[in-house]
Amino acid sequence: MTARSDDMTGTWAGGNAAAFLRGLFDAAVAAADPMLCVPAALPPRPAGRVVVIGAGKASARMAEAVERAWGPVEGLVITRYGYGRPTRKIEIVEAAHPVPDAAGRDATARMLGLLGGLGPEEFVLALISGGGSALLVQPAGAITLAEKQAVNAALLASGAPILAMNTVRKHLSRVKGGQLAAAAYPARMLALMISDVPGDDPAFIASGPTVGDHTTPADARAILARCAITPPASVAAVLGGPTGVLPPEAPALSKVENRVIAAPAQSLDAARATAETAGARVELLGDAIEGEAREVAMAQARRALDISAAMAKGDRPVLLLSGGECTVTRRGDGVGGPNAEFCLSLALALNGAAGIFAIACDTDGVDGAADVAGAVVTPDTLARAAALGLDPQAELERNHSHGFFAALGDQVAPGPTLTNVNDFRAIMILPPDG
Repeated sequence: MTARSDDMTGTWAGGNAAAFLRGLFDAAVAAADPMLCVPAALPPRPAGRVVVIGAGKASARMAEAVERAWGPVEGLVITRYGYGRPTRKIEIVEAAHPVPDAAGRDATARMLGLLGGLGPEEFVLALISGGGSALLVQPAGAITLAEKQAVNAALLASGAPILAMNTVRKHLSRVKGGQLAAAAYPARMLALMISDVPGDDPAFIASGPTVGDHTTPADARAILARCAITPPASVAAVLGGPTGVLPPEAPALSKVENRVIAAPAQSLDAARATAETAGARVELLGDAIEGEAREVAMAQARRALDISAAMAKGDRPVLLLSGGECTVTRRGDGVGGPNAEFCLSLALALNGAAGIFAIACDTDGVDGAADVAGAVVTPDTLARAAALGLDPQAELERNHSHGFFAALGDQVAPGPTLTNVNDFRAIMILPPDG
């Protein structure tokens, strides 16, 4: 490597690199703050009746931003427990995520009631973000909430990609796959979305409650079969019949405009700009990476080690940035999540290599089912674990990555971030003696 920066040693040495990576995560989260992206996307407040609805981990913050711009407005938004925000008139309901509960089901029923009977002169603003799949709950057919919960939990444990999970969720629902928007027809609707899905396809953000889709119940059945999930009889019956999911060209969706206003790429760009300003060379690995967290970590570790081996003293630090949504196939009884599992697998693959630091966090502040965003990896991660008597390989095999990093004091726990643009991963490679 030829690019040099002889004054970088003090900036990146020791714990400064780990602290800098945490700062990059904070910059990525700040770039997706609904208080920034929602006002810029709002039209002037329409004349006549306006109704605000929404669901997702960022939806309450989005509602707060709407009322700051438009003033008090009627509506109902469903968010995750702990993610509520103060609003003047829009009702905020907190419910469970990632496995739905009765609070989400009951609030969804009331939301459908709020939309029923609207006319063409009325306007609906939908605020949609990641997490909405679990928070908008209205099972199709004779499916009970308990059966919906069981299928959802099985999909989460299977390691199925998010797009596959959302395909199944759509065909088991009365609100997903455009059905929520259809309930408001013939009212006009604008849906503002914060994306947490690879590729930012609006049809898969929160399982597309305002977006039509051409997937079929047969697609959902095939996904369950690939995941070795045997559905309850009620689920099988729904997937064996006609779907409620609307095609994009359905007349009931003709009054809807769907607009993505924040996405992982914007957050990665914010982190990249911060790192480049500080003098690092940035290599973007992609903003839509999917796959098993441990396997993605091994691939990125190989890249980091290759870069490290080619470095000379005085070279600029190199930052590997990536986003997307990794998955975990549950094999053990531990407490973990995709980002912490990525970090544990990465630490094992790096094997204490000098000068390589990393962070992996979910921008919503929740990694898996734990109220922890992720973790930090340092060159002495494995050495400190050994001093505590921890076996990192054993912890990885039982999916106990959160427990591992909790013991080291290396978890990242920012609390509710009030947004959600998926996973953030950064690996910093320092030159020798730098």
